[in-house]
Amino acid sequence: MKQINTTLIMLSTVMVIIYACTPKTTETTQQTVTATKVKPPVNMDNLSPCQKWVNESFEDEALEAHVLYRDQMKAQNYTAALPLWEKVYQMAPAADGRRDAHYMDGAKIYKYLITYQEGTTPEQKAAYQQKVFDLYQQAVDCYPDKASDYKALMAYDYFYTFPGTKSEEEIYEMYKEIVDTDGLETSVSVLNPFTALIVNLLLEEKIPMTEAQKYAGEINAIFDHNKKERTPAEWKKQGWDIVESYTPPRLEQLEGIKGFYGCDYFIEKYAAEYQENPDDCEAIGNFISRLKYGGCPDTDPNLVAARAAKEANCKVEVVSTGGGLLGPARECMENGDYDCAISKYEEYVNSVDDNTKKANINLRIAKIYYVHKKSFSKARQYARKAASQRSGWGAPYMLIGTMYASSGPLCGPGTGFDSQRVTWVAIDQWNKAKSIDPSVSADANKLINRYTQYMPTRADIFQRSIKEGSTYKVPCWIQENTTVRIAK
Repeated sequence: MKQINTTLIMLSTVMVIIYACTPKTTETTQQTVTATKVKPPVNMDNLSPCQKWVNESFEDEALEAHVLYRDQMKAQNYTAALPLWEKVYQMAPAADGRRDAHYMDGAKIYKYLITYQEGTTPEQKAAYQQKVFDLYQQAVDCYPDKASDYKALMAYDYFYTFPGTKSEEEIYEMYKEIVDTDGLETSVSVLNPFTALIVNLLLEEKIPMTEAQKYAGEINAIFDHNKKERTPAEWKKQGWDIVESYTPPRLEQLEGIKGFYGCDYFIEKYAAEYQENPDDCEAIGNFISRLKYGGCPDTDPNLVAARAAKEANCKVEVVSTGGGLLGPARECMENGDYDCAISKYEEYVNSVDDNTKKANINLRIAKIYYVHKKSFSKARQYARKAASQRSGWGAPYMLIGTMYASSGPLCGPGTGFDSQRVTWVAIDQWNKAKSIDPSVSADANKLINRYTQYMPTRADIFQRSIKEGSTYKVPCWIQENTTVRIAK
């Protein structure tokens, strides 16, 4: 009996030891699960100083609302996205402290509602518009390292999306600040509107020429810098190709203001064009007059060479009528004094009875206005006068067509429908030229074939409720009726 008791005691002791040493599976598993739910604190250094969901009790709820509203935006359900966005924006306007999504997405939602939501009152639209700019300003305050980007978006919307909200002078000052801050790294979105404002305000004498010269030079430097730095794929993807179609030709219009650009500008811009046609008298004459107009001294090597080429290749026109006015007119042209040349040519036209001679000189005046003074409306006026004085002559219409075709940057952003509609009236002029003058047919057909591909697309006219084949009046300085056609 005593032996049995001793055995039982020993067995019980062993069982206790075994139980004590056995892992508590359920308890340990529970502890492990609990541990995985505890998130380590996030280092708050370098995060936005504004309210975030990071390390907050509502982090999971905010993140869920963030994901849900973003899903709605991806599906373009902006109305459904709004309340979800509002929820997470109220909790954490700066999101995780690294992303500006709540500010940028909110602005996008409100702009959509202004444009597309039916039944929105003017008062609601005004409130939404103010909300857009409030969000941009909050982004500036909460993500200051990207402040220039947000200011550029703000200025862009003032200029394009909500015109009239601020004056051109106010928007110009916004862009000046951005360019002064960012220099060569200025955002691509800045260049086109800033260029338009510089040109408009200068022509309206609202900014001094010295200031316009400074910022025109900076824009050109930004453009050239990025042209060198970007690959062709980056150039197109980032929208620099759109800038290229607008900014350089728009700034070129300022050549018509004497003294705006200096000698170096004209040499750099036009030397290559002249060197492609070094024996062509018109090219030689244009190059000489441009350099003189730009203030180049007579000793400039480019000017010396061009004058030598003129002496070797170009015969002086001898005219027995007109009181010797053509000689002084040519001298004025060579000296880059375009107003003087126009005056002398007009005197000549008024002194002769031969309509062919009148027409030839009036077309020459038209080219001075177009090529040198950059005054398209005056150029067209003299081209039409020339056409009326010499029947069956296609050259004036060829010139008018060329002016229309080059007016995309004047009448729009350089790309898209507003700029491409000028091709309709340009092609009309070239068709007219070849219909009355077979000698220009080859050149006219070449231009027509080139520009037909740049006409607006079917989608362009559909979006504007314009029908193919209908009559359309091209605005801007052109103001001509044409027939709607689409690119082939």
